[in-house]
Amino acid sequence: QAHLVESGGDLVQPGGSLRLSCATSGVTLPITAVGWFRQAPGKEREGVSCISTRGGSTHYVDSVKGRFTISRDNANSTVYLEMSGLETEDTAVYYCVADQVLPCTVVLRGVAELDYWGQGTQVTVSS
Repeated sequence: QAHLVESGGDLVQPGGSLRLSCATSGVTLPITAVGWFRQAPGKEREGVSCISTRGGSTHYVDSVKGRFTISRDNANSTVYLEMSGLETEDTAVYYCVADQVLPCTVVLRGVAELDYWGQGTQVTVSS
């Protein structure tokens, strides 16, 4: 059973919206943070957003602030990334990540080895 399973990626026009989902039910140990990374062709992987499982604090990279919203549904063990005002620069494979120890502030830096990665879902923003 996969630990993290993403869904929701699609082709959307600039200015459009998408909602990505990350099912975390495959993770049986307690986790401190669930987040989203993305990687565009020819670019380095980038931390996009993260939500703390303890307190629910949310974190975003500057380029998506005001456009993306991360949330969690504990009953369904799912984390969502609501994306609006999509731009061509948002085109990338989006990966759900989770860690058992690290806080969001460290997770998003992308320098630590994280405990769980999903398989990725493609988001393409194009007219």
